[in-house]
Amino acid sequence: MGIKVYKILSFTDNKDGGNPAGVVFDADNFSEEIMKNIAFKVGASETAFVSKSEKADFKVRFFTPVEEVNLCGHATIATFFLMSEKGMINPGIYTQETKAGLLKIVCDDSGEIFMDQNIPVFYGIIDKKEIAEALGITQENISGKYSPEIVSTGLKDIIIPVKSFEILNNLKPDYEKISQICRKNDSAGFHVFCTDRTGYDASCRNFAPHLGIKEEAATGTASGALAAYIIKNKIYNGKFSFTFEQGYAMKKPSVIKAVIQYNKSFERIQVGGRAFSESETEI
Repeated sequence: MGIKVYKILSFTDNKDGGNPAGVVFDADNFSEEIMKNIAFKVGASETAFVSKSEKADFKVRFFTPVEEVNLCGHATIATFFLMSEKGMINPGIYTQETKAGLLKIVCDDSGEIFMDQNIPVFYGIIDKKEIAEALGITQENISGKYSPEIVSTGLKDIIIPVKSFEILNNLKPDYEKISQICRKNDSAGFHVFCTDRTGYDASCRNFAPHLGIKEEAATGTASGALAAYIIKNKIYNGKFSFTFEQGYAMKKPSVIKAVIQYNKSFERIQVGGRAFSESETEI
């Protein structure tokens, strides 16, 4: 008998957008090798494996096609959306045990799912020259006022501000250079953004080739890190709720929300949105 895998599109409410995630239930007795093999066969940027927990309502582990990661935002949204859709949970507040810690999940009556992320940690500035070379742009294309910086709300990402949507949309990523920089800085990926598009607080692209993800249509963990970066740098002074777009370059438009509680210091970070059931298969 095969293992049932659900494919869910996160951060969208239709089949034409969002970031696909695999979800597998009843993973209590799966070895790490089995989960790696399933994730490879599923082929989504991440697959979530749900099992029982002694510390939380659920334990969830996340695998890319090549390795395990501590946390995945879009796969978390997918998991709790699917459980809600199947009547396994009701609207309310839940906890998940992850390798990034115990995190709260809010399933609201409207169908949106929000996940808590860790309080941000800022790990320092990255040289603009090597970032620009890896993205096929000039140093001048990176925002003069702000610098690339490593930020984590559960997973380290390199947050990179560029000056315009035109620059963002015409990046020429060198995946090998991106991989080298990410490995050197123990980071999941490049999260590149601009703020000049009407209707969104930021437009984003995410590259994590060393994890088997050349580009991702929606990145929940990096969205939390981006929101923290925006507040730290006072890009939108006094604003603590954001709407980001991602995935348009892949023809998979996604909308990601981030809500921050901040009072002289970061108190809470939530990232969320909607999801859509795409398919159900057996492996």
